Amino acid sequence: MHVTLVHVHVKADHIDDFIAATRLNHQASIQEPGNRRFDVLQAPDDASRFILYEAYVDANAATAHKQTAHYLSWRNNVADWMAEPRQGVAYRGLFPQD
Repeated sequence: MHVTLVHVHVKADHIDDFIAATRLNHQASIQEPGNRRFDVLQAPDDASRFILYEAYVDANAATAHKQTAHYLSWRNNVADWMAEPRQGVAYRGLFPQD
């Protein structure tokens, strides 16, 4: 399994916008055939910090996600709302196993 933790820091005046746009991306992403999880997490002590937990069956499925219309729309919509560039960190998922 290919897992990416995407660390996101959003400008304070765009938190609600980011959540709304990310909800749409989440809803479409979980319908992708290679998707296993797409969790959106918000830090309890700083509402402007998020982690997107994206799990796909393999790296090819993760790459395919970045070519979807919903991802490209999300990426373009949220770009100006970032307080700093988002950072994706890739992991190899060990458990659960499919």
